[in-house]
Amino acid sequence: MTSAHLFCVLAAILSFSTFAHAANNTLARNESAPLSTVLLVSFDGFRADYLQKYRFPNLQMLYSEGVLVDHLTNVFITKTFPNHYSLVTGLYAESHGIVANVMYDPVTKKRFSSENDTDPFWWNEATPIWVSVQDSGFKAAAAMWPGTDVAIHNQTSTYFMKYDSQVTFQDRVNTLTKWLADDKAVRFASLYWHEPDQAGHMYGPDNETEMAKALKEVDDNIGLLIETLKQSGLWGKINVIVTSDHGMVQCSQDRLIRLDSCLDASNYTLVLITPVAAIIPLTGVSGVYNALKKCHPRMKAYLKADILVRLHYKDNERIQPIILVADEGWTIVQRGNLSLLGDHGYDNSLPSMHPFLAAYGPAFRKGYRLSQMNSVDLYPLMCHILAIQEKPNNGSFSNSRCLLITESCIELPGVIGIVIGALMVLTTLTCLFILLKNRVPSSSRPFARLELQEDDDDDPLID
Repeated sequence: MTSAHLFCVLAAILSFSTFAHAANNTLARNESAPLSTVLLVSFDGFRADYLQKYRFPNLQMLYSEGVLVDHLTNVFITKTFPNHYSLVTGLYAESHGIVANVMYDPVTKKRFSSENDTDPFWWNEATPIWVSVQDSGFKAAAAMWPGTDVAIHNQTSTYFMKYDSQVTFQDRVNTLTKWLADDKAVRFASLYWHEPDQAGHMYGPDNETEMAKALKEVDDNIGLLIETLKQSGLWGKINVIVTSDHGMVQCSQDRLIRLDSCLDASNYTLVLITPVAAIIPLTGVSGVYNALKKCHPRMKAYLKADILVRLHYKDNERIQPIILVADEGWTIVQRGNLSLLGDHGYDNSLPSMHPFLAAYGPAFRKGYRLSQMNSVDLYPLMCHILAIQEKPNNGSFSNSRCLLITESCIELPGVIGIVIGALMVLTTLTCLFILLKNRVPSSSRPFARLELQEDDDDDPLID
């Protein structure tokens, strides 16, 4: 067998494998296309390792019949508004424009905060999934998910509830479920709840007594969600995704970084504070930067252009000229003392900042577990389930496709096994061919010696 023959055999095997994989993907897209529905639920500040430290019978029931992602690597900064918008756009904060919970735009001089967040200007740099769903001819519903009550690209969510922390979880679920049950055109729904974030800030995540109470309430709310969906006939028919935006870390009075001890406040404007501070210098960038750079060993100062590439946090006008980042568990204050016992916003590579993801429904595998996924990968996954076109995003469907029941998922060990198996088959065939070729040939024509040769000079006998 020549090298060309070997190449042809290998190419045939690889071609067949590629064809089968492509055919399976095509089938998966066709099967997921008919009118799937997604319900996305966020429990703010639910740290990934809470799942190992506390009991969650209702949540466990959901993911034991569905899928669980142990760690969802979120986006920097690990705050509520940036990460909720990343979940529904698949974009890093620098790309979608919601770069913090508090922002200042140097061109328009506008300011953004949780109390002043309804100006579409802040949100229009991206297209959230509910707008894409509506552009595709369907409807969306939302119970207080950030941004859903804002006319982003001239559209709010079809149905929405304005944020009101006094509205109970049960009331939110009841309203959302009614919209889903009464209007079959609703294909995407989202729900936000502020716990366990509130308890984490107040008591700190290391306070096991208080966190156990808050997390039991969260699990009870998941139970209410499941029961309400069952009563409405939606459970098992729609795809329910339960996740969070960020984790939480313990803070303490002896881990404070006071900016006033390093630089007089008259030299800068403070846009955002702790654990990521955004600074606008008033007396020269280099002077302010150099003073803050040496301020505290537990705080790093970055000029905007020098922010670490992996943080994806420099290419937006709303990111200020100087960014300060505290080490895990340290708090930046201008002056004064500690106000919160727990906080988030730190480097998104820290496990303490990671949330989790669990999902159940007709699109998802049963009892499947994935160790890690990026939060921006959720957006292309939801677009695939909903059979709508993705907008440009920073996620990848290939990173999340293993969660889906219709998708083949051969991970690296499987690929290596296939390659080794193919090489073993080819090696065996090659050895057999060489052995057969080297054997002494025996004629398969026993009377060949009696045949006339072409160079025989005698004429044939004629009767």
